[in-house]
Amino acid sequence: MSTNAPRRTILDRRWPTAVLSAALAASAGALAAPALTGPAYAAPVTATSTLPITGSSKPSWLVDSALTTMRDATSTIGTPAVWARKDAVGRPLTGQGVGVALIDSGIAPVKGLAQPGKVINGPDLSFESQAPNLRNQDTFGHGTHLAGIIAGRDPEVLRGTENDPRYFVGVAPDAHLVSLRVAAANGAVDVSQVIAAIEWAITHRNDPGVNIRVLNLSFGTDSLQDPMLDPLSYAVEAAWRAGIVVVVSVGNDGPITTRVGNPALNPYVIAVGGSDTAGTVTPIDDTIGAFSTRGNILRHADLVAPGRSIVSLRDPGSFIDANHPGGLVTDRYFKGSGTSQAAAVVSGAAALLLQQRPNLTPDQVKKILTSTAVPMKDIDGIAQGSGQLNMQAAIAAPTPLAMQLHPRALGLGTLEGARGTAHVADPDNGVELTGERDIMNQPWRPLTWTVTAAAGRSWNGGTYNGAVWTGSAWNGTSWTSKTWSTTPWTARSWSGLSWTARSWSSAGWTATGWSARSWSARSWSARSWSGSYWASRTWS
Repeated sequence: MSTNAPRRTILDRRWPTAVLSAALAASAGALAAPALTGPAYAAPVTATSTLPITGSSKPSWLVDSALTTMRDATSTIGTPAVWARKDAVGRPLTGQGVGVALIDSGIAPVKGLAQPGKVINGPDLSFESQAPNLRNQDTFGHGTHLAGIIAGRDPEVLRGTENDPRYFVGVAPDAHLVSLRVAAANGAVDVSQVIAAIEWAITHRNDPGVNIRVLNLSFGTDSLQDPMLDPLSYAVEAAWRAGIVVVVSVGNDGPITTRVGNPALNPYVIAVGGSDTAGTVTPIDDTIGAFSTRGNILRHADLVAPGRSIVSLRDPGSFIDANHPGGLVTDRYFKGSGTSQAAAVVSGAAALLLQQRPNLTPDQVKKILTSTAVPMKDIDGIAQGSGQLNMQAAIAAPTPLAMQLHPRALGLGTLEGARGTAHVADPDNGVELTGERDIMNQPWRPLTWTVTAAAGRSWNGGTYNGAVWTGSAWNGTSWTSKTWSTTPWTARSWSGLSWTARSWSSAGWTATGWSARSWSARSWSARSWSGSYWASRTWS
């Protein structure tokens, strides 16, 4: 069922103050030491302005002078020692051959992500896919930031020199990314799009050159529906059972929140909380990030990873870039905090493990990562789960016998319940997408859907749930997209010119556009993209 919290439509929000809620959490503001050296890190830009408080006791942008470079983050979790090791055929352990599906706002072709073979564009399932000039872009900026953390690699970095402080290197710099874009420039997305993207990853996981072994979902809703019944929870469990390690952020609602976001509620997936490295690379002084959702004794983070003020790749001109200059570090880098960033770190870690041992099951990956995590001294045991990620110990650990025995999800709940309080709305009349229908206005039929989802057959070419969502052809770099023709959505048609005319620019859908509780205030925001950081409740 839906949460009892009152719903506010997009008309109740005013963009640039609430969109990302505290997007990139705890990280904007005047930038301070540690200093960054080398050509990859020019002198940081100082930003002192803050956005006002909007409708809550939390600032919509939390000022924080901290700065954690990727080199600091990877050193904290021990990846430099891992990169120096070899897999069974003598290749450095850098994620080679492992595909990580990133269900997010897209990936921009910026330096560090633009080299051939680094990014494979799956179908663009966002509302912007109907505009050719916006298709497969990242107009929001969140996905590019996470992509850099997972698998970024500057082209100047030679094999064996991944720890060179002059350049940018992600956790698994030779993994490839499969971009499954679901979010538009202002973060607008419906839960049906996210479920469709998960199922596309299942269907195409073994396509030539794809090899999806990890799925990163830094998203969550504030659904109060039982995770055994919830369709979003069922979808991530179906991916897990298909052999994909699913990494999900717990949300950014902080230390007093006792319910993690959905689908982190699912007990099978790896739920990730965010740690605060306190500006050092030694774990001894690390704490839980003030943003990280605590959860409860029954469901909380399985482990934590660095998540405070992580410096990653900037997406120039994106919504976040344009509206939150406090996150700017240099012309190439942007910083952000949240369990989104922490989940990206763990996704990269899973890719390293799977290169080393390709036959690991998702249960085994989870067991290795949690059993080798380092407990944080005098820190809340519920909030930290097993402790902080330790890749040096994980790579050296023996392969365990591991099989989780939680009850199987049923998936027979409601789509509306999975949305929680997060709804997209028609930008012209404010009518919200609610009830048991997806973005194509197709009815949601749990009894039928659960069977096809479990078998990995929900997609047939470009058709999903009885409607054409995308093209089915591969052109060498991307799956093709199609106009959604005359498929009706409430009083409108999601077709060609009706959306391209507005161009979905960062300035376009403001107070009256795809915002409110979707990727903003409570959707792709606080609980999902980051409790109160990439928006209020959805993108954790």
